[in-house]
Amino acid sequence: MSKARSIIMSVIVEGRTQAETARLYEVSRSWVSKLVTRYHLEGDPAFQPRSRRPHTTPRALDPATVALIIDLRKSLTQKGLDAGPHTIAWHLQQHHDVVVSEATIWRHLNTAGLITPEPKKRPKTSYIRFQADLPNETWQSDFTHWRLTNGDGVEIITFLGDHSRYALSVTAHRRITGTIVVDEFIETAETNGFPASMLTDNGMVYTARFAGGRGGKNRFETTLKDLRIIQKHSRPNHPTTCGKVERFQQTLKKWLTAQPEAATLHDLQDQLDAFVDEYNHRRPHRSLGRTTPATKYTMLPQATPGHTSIDSHYRIRHDIVGDTGTVTLRHKGTLHHIGIGRTHARTHIIMLINDLDIRIVNPDTGELLRRLTLDPTRNYQPQDQEHKKTPKP
Repeated sequence: MSKARSIIMSVIVEGRTQAETARLYEVSRSWVSKLVTRYHLEGDPAFQPRSRRPHTTPRALDPATVALIIDLRKSLTQKGLDAGPHTIAWHLQQHHDVVVSEATIWRHLNTAGLITPEPKKRPKTSYIRFQADLPNETWQSDFTHWRLTNGDGVEIITFLGDHSRYALSVTAHRRITGTIVVDEFIETAETNGFPASMLTDNGMVYTARFAGGRGGKNRFETTLKDLRIIQKHSRPNHPTTCGKVERFQQTLKKWLTAQPEAATLHDLQDQLDAFVDEYNHRRPHRSLGRTTPATKYTMLPQATPGHTSIDSHYRIRHDIVGDTGTVTLRHKGTLHHIGIGRTHARTHIIMLINDLDIRIVNPDTGELLRRLTLDPTRNYQPQDQEHKKTPKP
């Protein structure tokens, strides 16, 4: 028997007063009165529990926005692009001037039956992520397999910027050889600048370190050494070391699957070029703060061979602007306070330090917040310092 039924029966059948019933069942007198009144009006249906759903939902999304969310999900999926709540939220804000939380988007997608249940994944917080501080500080490279319409197998090689996820080069070949790797690397570097380091797996086209113990270096290794480019490899059976380029290849294959099958190597290259343009310039990247790889790639100065961020005279510092609008920097044992402005309080910044020359950049927007020459004789570096005569170090 429900509690509501017991309360009503206590008053109507057993003859107790509403005050006695309220004390007996430890409820308010107004609730007892409401139940009794409902019984007199409705009869037996008054015994049934009532829905607690509100009569109105003023904060609910309007049907047009819900329909837009569903349409974006379907159109992005058909194109082979990411179509998760984060991506849809970005498209809503950027292209439709509509702000909707990712949780709300997920809820409506789930209601529409567009969410595919997935097994429980390892939490992202358990992963240790590494990312180069500057463009061209590290490139990653790998190749993957694909098939043409007639069933012929081809291979696609990628060079990807570790800092920005910028797809520097994606080309298709019948078979990837050591010569192709070197030629594609040189052509890519002549366009984008040579990297300070190169990260790959242990494939024979990248390294001869596991070539049956014969020793020596292959052409790619020799080329990198001659250019003073540091060569780094993933550990055997640890593909996550090159996880950025591996993830890129998954995204690429998902997109290719949604396109018409390429009949020739030339057709496939046209598709690859179209994808690279979409990926670099129009596809928001979650790990880049929803900016595009092209934007991230051009924000900061590029590293060069022999001049990486570990150079003794050049260093990079990640920090957050304090509530007073300042950041601190230690130089030769002395702590200096650098004024940036209270309007930038709690902003994440990158400090590019070259001896006394300092540039402070907002990594999310690429905005140069301040550039100064540090005055070692002053503990506080005021914002108007640049307009004064800079002392010699």
